[in-house]
Amino acid sequence: MSSIILITGTSTGFGKLMTITLSEAGHTVIAGMRGVNGKNAEPAKELSALPNVEVVELEITSEESIQKAVAHTLAKYGKIDVLINNAAVSGFGLLEAYSIGQVKNMFDVNFFSVLRTYQAVLPSMRQNKNGLIINITSGASGHTLPFMIPYLASKFGVESITEGMQDELSDYGIENVSIQPGVYPTEMNNGSKSGMSADKLEIIEEYGNAATQKFNALGAALFGKMATYNMNPQTIADGVLKLVNMEMGTRPLRLPLDAIAEGTDIEFINARAEIKSKWVAKYN
Repeated sequence: MSSIILITGTSTGFGKLMTITLSEAGHTVIAGMRGVNGKNAEPAKELSALPNVEVVELEITSEESIQKAVAHTLAKYGKIDVLINNAAVSGFGLLEAYSIGQVKNMFDVNFFSVLRTYQAVLPSMRQNKNGLIINITSGASGHTLPFMIPYLASKFGVESITEGMQDELSDYGIENVSIQPGVYPTEMNNGSKSGMSADKLEIIEEYGNAATQKFNALGAALFGKMATYNMNPQTIADGVLKLVNMEMGTRPLRLPLDAIAEGTDIEFINARAEIKSKWVAKYN
């Protein structure tokens, strides 16, 4: 059965692949991206040529832009079956070397944008008593790593939204799933798309070469594993399609898609769920 699907951040990477994959499967995709008549005019044109795809202007840091895109979608298609919160920005560096403003910028994109989209689509989903919201987080969003603390904190915040809203929306037929990718060769990771990295250069200099060497070693390990395991971004798009096509009530809360983890991510998720159930039982 064809679904009406709204995706954020479709000009590159996972979002673009999702749009193509879902379109080919016969779903109707509203592909949100910013700068459809400017910086992203070319990908907007490319995706618009696909069957069942409409590209809309969508700036995730603007509540007005999100509300406008959702209102347009509802007026034209009558409903939104699936929302995919894909748009995000990465960032690296020492926590002390991040200005508060830079951390706020990252959370505005990665965390608050998710709140904005939820609040925009939920009224119609609740009315229809049907919906699926997929949030793209991170394979490490249940814990953290050095030199990535603000980024992973923002993604863990989205994990919190996913888990909490699953209970809050259970009476309205709306399911929430987080997809947890590992490290994939997308524009977010290959350097072609600028991130929100540490911006206090004087602090970076004070830490000296030791911190730089640790950061470089971590980066080399991550990117080396990415090559060794031949991480293919299409895996994420295929995971989204699988979730969309699943029957209501059969979808998992979390879907880890990280070959590098070799199953430890699944082990972590299961252990986390087991411990939470014990904790909840103590309070009930």
